Amino acid sequence: MFREFFSNTIYLKVHPNKFELKNITTGKFTSVMATEPFTTKRLLVGHFSNADKTLKEGIVKISKKKTFNPRPIVIIHPMNMVEGGLSQIEERVLLELAHGAGARKVKLWVGHELTDQEVVDYAKSV
Repeated sequence: MFREFFSNTIYLKVHPNKFELKNITTGKFTSVMATEPFTTKRLLVGHFSNADKTLKEGIVKISKKKTFNPRPIVIIHPMNMVEGGLSQIEERVLLELAHGAGARKVKLWVGHELTDQEVVDYAKSV
């Protein structure tokens, strides 16, 4: 029960110039389009400050509306531009985005789209 109060897990799907966020704990979902593009021809996140602004907007939209909001565990799933895997720099950009948006723990996922239960299980391995 006490652990449930402090849990807050977010599944973040990254698309070109768009984030899809689902708060697994509450079931809230939002999709946020960037007002200023963050994707470049070669990188899913090529303009960090634009992506940072867009992600923070999305996190606010799906956060619990309480006086005390626990910092979330974020599972990041890049949905495009992952052919051949991600470079260390691409991984670092995604991790830094989530930490900058207030995540307490972050885990990167590359593969099939996760179900809610798979997100919860993967978050436990963080």
